[in-house]
Amino acid sequence: MTTHLVHAIGPAVLKELRSTDDAGRRMVPVTDDEGGAPLRCCLRRSRPGERIALVSYAPLRRWAAGAGVDPGAYDEQGPVFVHAEECDGPACDGPPFDGAHRVVRRYSADGRILGGRLVEPGDLEAAFAQAFADPAVEFVQVRAVEYGCFLYEVRGG
Repeated sequence: MTTHLVHAIGPAVLKELRSTDDAGRRMVPVTDDEGGAPLRCCLRRSRPGERIALVSYAPLRRWAAGAGVDPGAYDEQGPVFVHAEECDGPACDGPPFDGAHRVVRRYSADGRILGGRLVEPGDLEAAFAQAFADPAVEFVQVRAVEYGCFLYEVRGG
């Protein structure tokens, strides 16, 4: 069985986003009274009373900068929830946020979209296996269907 490595937003990037996000805005922490926000720092839903923030994040732009490629027109930024303070990071078994329809976008080593797929609840592992069966796929992004928001990145193991 192939292992798929799920990546939350890393600690160094989180530190930057908590100061100034990828849209140039300062973070505005709030207390989450209801809970349930999908946190991209630890890949779980927020709990009532936690301090969180909604920040702009450009996942492909940041990946491309590290890979030395130009994301071109595929560069986009969007809202993500994170803890307002440093947290312990992810501690999950299996793909997080797997209880709803998701979109899995496949990307090449030069940062171009190779395609996308709507995934039924509970079928993310099968979608990852299918994506990484194509040797041109470098990584995938998992996104929410409702708003198109980035949830996390996955790489083959």
